[in-house]
Amino acid sequence: MSAFASTLDTGTGPVFLKATPADNPHAWIYHHEARVTAAAPLAPPLLWEAEGGGWLLYGYAALVGRHPSFAPGSPDLLPVVQALSVVSGHPWPVEISKKPLSDRLARFVPVGCEGALDGTALAHTDAGEFNLLVTDTGVRLLDWALSCPGPDWADAALLVPRLIAAGHTPEQADCIARHVPAYRDADPDRLGIFARTVHAFWSFRTGEDPLPQRVRLTEAAERWSLTTRLRG
Repeated sequence: MSAFASTLDTGTGPVFLKATPADNPHAWIYHHEARVTAAAPLAPPLLWEAEGGGWLLYGYAALVGRHPSFAPGSPDLLPVVQALSVVSGHPWPVEISKKPLSDRLARFVPVGCEGALDGTALAHTDAGEFNLLVTDTGVRLLDWALSCPGPDWADAALLVPRLIAAGHTPEQADCIARHVPAYRDADPDRLGIFARTVHAFWSFRTGEDPLPQRVRLTEAAERWSLTTRLRG
């Protein structure tokens, strides 16, 4: 989604560059991502940032790897949940101000269930296949632009509809997510509220722009929301 993105071959090694016009109304997101990346586990290190010619530029260490498969039987599933377990154990860096996940999704939370999404953990919130990279040293998480404070189980919970969309049953997806301790220990009622909230959110996004991936995620989130009560 960047205005400019490229891999640079430099004298000190490859650099992945993201850049945006400095006057872009969303330029603050790049700065936010850079600050969070500096504190986030399994994120590509920020090497430098610069401003010039009306552009903001952020250089990250270029990682070598491939995107994982979420399909049933994929050998990538265990490394993915192991990575999410690592991230779930980190608190949100208090020096970085960002609207929490509970505020972002407030309009989609069922009436009377306010507070179910509260949390102060570091949540990536967008850990789909294309924001994960399987490397020689394990799974790394890319693109922290949507990161925010949230429940420590949020990323594992958000993985569930993605697994369903990739071919798992809701029960199988839930079983995989349970490898993340924070998700396994989460209050079933809060997870049920979150599932309904995610379904409402994706239904809204699909109504705005029915891209095929959004349609699949909406259908998967609906299946998840209908079965969350079975987990307890």
